[in-house]
Amino acid sequence: MIDVYGLFWLDSTHLVLIAGSTGIVALYFLWRVFARLRLAWIVENTPTSLVRSAAQGQVELVGQAFPFEGRPLRAPLTGNPCLWYRYRIEKYQRRGKNSQWKEIEKGVSEQAFELRDATGSCLIDPRGADVHPRLRKRWEGNRRHPLSGDSPGLLSRLVFGERYRYTEELFVAEDICYALGWFETRGGGRHLPALEQMTADVVREWKADYPALLARFDSSGTGQLDESVWSRVREAAAEEAAQRRRVLAGEADQHWLQRPSRRGLPFLLSDHHEDDLSRQLRRQSGLATAGLLVCSLVSGGLWLALLNA
Repeated sequence: MIDVYGLFWLDSTHLVLIAGSTGIVALYFLWRVFARLRLAWIVENTPTSLVRSAAQGQVELVGQAFPFEGRPLRAPLTGNPCLWYRYRIEKYQRRGKNSQWKEIEKGVSEQAFELRDATGSCLIDPRGADVHPRLRKRWEGNRRHPLSGDSPGLLSRLVFGERYRYTEELFVAEDICYALGWFETRGGGRHLPALEQMTADVVREWKADYPALLARFDSSGTGQLDESVWSRVREAAAEEAAQRRRVLAGEADQHWLQRPSRRGLPFLLSDHHEDDLSRQLRRQSGLATAGLLVCSLVSGGLWLALLNA
């Protein structure tokens, strides 16, 4: 057993495990210090674009948030209307003398919502975003899935025994929306495959229903399609592909903001003002710095105690 500065005794195996674990946590905090500072710098130094004139690629947009096609979501724990939600359910568990909150369920919405500024609108695909919501609620109850946001009283908790803790975060309609991500315009003939590719797709689609293909093109009734018939099939497929291409090319432009495909580029969503978001990121970096110092001191002290044993 090793005396750790007169505070407690540990065998060498447990001392190595604890020292190594706190060292790993210190490395995580070190990464988080610089990651949050980098995000704050990007938020502060990226110029805000307007939807109508935004370049394709990484951009920053600021506007108001609205439901996509006028269909808001319902928050799963409170039932409140929203545009985006994230929730967590924890259960209070007792094991002998120990008790703790254990996460038993969590979820996040993936439905797109709309950002509007003075020049136009852009759909936000929130999947994979680093989201910083302003609205956050935490409360307790005695049901796994609460029917409302009302917290039951102490008597109810004592009667039913089980305790649950709920956390719900929301974006709501008409709040400010800050978005930093990959901007892409779809429709208007963009990103259409070549006519030859669309023709081949039509032929494969028709061949999947071979009886219907025979009924349409086998005028001789032989039950087979020879080369001359296949020539007519390809001509008809080319006409169909050209018609589909004209329809797709006539669709209106639709702007999207989503997670960048390139690693290292941030995807941030927030209903804070830009300056508030930057301060929040810097506070998180400061907290990570404190965690780094504590874990480094603990890990270093434990390794030193092991070396001096």
